[in-house]
Amino acid sequence: MKQLKLRDGSIVQFDGAHYAVVQGPTKTTLDGAISQAISNGILDADGAFFFQRQLEHIKARSYDVQYPELQARSLFPVSNEGGPGVTSITYRTYDQVGAAKIIQAYADDLPRADVAGKETTIPVRSVGISYGYNLDEIQASQLTGAALDQRRANAAMRSVEQKVNDVAFFGDAASGLPGLFDHPNIPTGAVVDGAGGTKDWASKTPDEILFDVNDLFADIFETTKMVERGNTLMLPPAKWSYISSTPRSANSDTTILMYLVQNSPYLSNATDIIPVNECSADLNSNLSTDAMVAYDRNPDKLQLEIPVELEMMPVQQKNLEFVVPGRNRLAGLNIYYPLSLAIATGI
Repeated sequence: MKQLKLRDGSIVQFDGAHYAVVQGPTKTTLDGAISQAISNGILDADGAFFFQRQLEHIKARSYDVQYPELQARSLFPVSNEGGPGVTSITYRTYDQVGAAKIIQAYADDLPRADVAGKETTIPVRSVGISYGYNLDEIQASQLTGAALDQRRANAAMRSVEQKVNDVAFFGDAASGLPGLFDHPNIPTGAVVDGAGGTKDWASKTPDEILFDVNDLFADIFETTKMVERGNTLMLPPAKWSYISSTPRSANSDTTILMYLVQNSPYLSNATDIIPVNECSADLNSNLSTDAMVAYDRNPDKLQLEIPVELEMMPVQQKNLEFVVPGRNRLAGLNIYYPLSLAIATGI
């Protein structure tokens, strides 16, 4: 039997199914007790104070929730540069120009060297969300001692993280935010057919799969004249599972994945090969077939721009509801050197 003592001396008792005032000037129902408490100014003050304490606890807990299946933050270096108030992010790219030549001793036409540069600007957009509780829920929670529903705060944070993840991979054309799979300058092409006449790894030999992966990294290395060197590979989960469990050859105890790690000049650890849902055509409208992505996971090459992380604002009362609004500021995936990445489809 649970009891709650109000400031006017009344005692509200809960027997597991019903509430009633069991001590006080008069005995009444729960509705009567709440009406009396509100009219006396009791529940207004206590309720507000109780709600504020509950809300602080929920807001603190909501920031501790982790969602490992949303991988953008782990796959792409995150930058919080800029901060509040920034409306765009600009970076500069410089290139050296000029060519020396053989000259005579009294030459006066020395060639000129210089530096040419260009600016690239991406916008910063706000991402908004909110959650709330009505007055009945707050008062019921106060009377029973039960905590307010944490799942609403969790859902608010999850929805913002989902938007960050979606923009990182797919961009947002309407807002001008760039993403991985809608970037126009990342080299993209299909893998070659195997001996069976198809590109899909399920019909290819281990040697042909190894060729596809090594060829993708070699394209980055050779196309940029050894300037860029990939060190990470994203794969669709099904393809990652396949190379993780398929032997290198019929008489080998080494899987295709481990052989890659042990022999590739670009990959050094099994953790450099990562299963990523967004590489599956079933989950990515930008792809008609499964794809793999080789890239340099380096903040000098690309960054996920989040100038302001999720902030929960002061609670707002709207009629009989208390709403907690929140927002972050997002600028998408800023790829400084598109040739440090390569995408191969058809696998």
